[in-house]
Amino acid sequence: MATDNRGASRAASGFHHGLGPRHPVQVRTMFCRRAQPRHLFRWYREFTNEMPMLTLDHLAVSTLDLKAGADAIEAVLGVPLEPGGNHAEMGTHNRLLSLGAETYLEVIAIEPGAQAPSQPRWFDLDNFTGETRLTNWIARSGNLDAACAAAPSGIGVPWALARGDFRWRMAVPRDGKLPFDGLFPALIEWQGAAHPAPRLPDRGVRLLRLVLHTPDTEALRAALSGMITDGRLSIRRSAAPHLSAEFDTPNGPVRL
Repeated sequence: MATDNRGASRAASGFHHGLGPRHPVQVRTMFCRRAQPRHLFRWYREFTNEMPMLTLDHLAVSTLDLKAGADAIEAVLGVPLEPGGNHAEMGTHNRLLSLGAETYLEVIAIEPGAQAPSQPRWFDLDNFTGETRLTNWIARSGNLDAACAAAPSGIGVPWALARGDFRWRMAVPRDGKLPFDGLFPALIEWQGAAHPAPRLPDRGVRLLRLVLHTPDTEALRAALSGMITDGRLSIRRSAAPHLSAEFDTPNGPVRL
């Protein structure tokens, strides 16, 4: 049910109704620029019947070695991945795959020899071990500050990032670990119109379903309630937290 809100008006950011023409700026200052308790922001959302809506932006597949990880995903999905680039601020690099005009998949790894950031890397890559696997999902917002204020504690602080002509802000947890054992989405706000998805060759792969497996189904569902609505997204109870995804590919359905 979620639709792409990049380039949308402020109406999509969730701060324009209910308080008249002057109040949105006042409320934005009160709740986003100052360190207010999280429950006050939730009260504001309930009072105005508004939420900072999120849209599924991309999926992150973590791997210890980028080439080996990309080869593994290509073998499973049956299509080639495209060159991505380097993230100098995080000391990582990636390969990319289109999932349509608004969504993509990235295979990401620590770049050998790259300078490490001043804090743990995003997606908890410093502690990643084992086989190449789907570890995170990323949701975009037209108002990152508001989305962070509405998200669970530990969502992180915004970093200003760039690669080529792409510019974005992304909330990176101080310890690298996203809430709910990585099942809550990383939050991103793209700056300007440039976005990777429409620039990637369309290989005919589409995301059918993204499943969040967790022992804390009620808490995770409450944390996401109202922030994102997407028919492909579901939450299932399991003993150990993990992600799984199903894709439609030129060779038929595939699960990661």
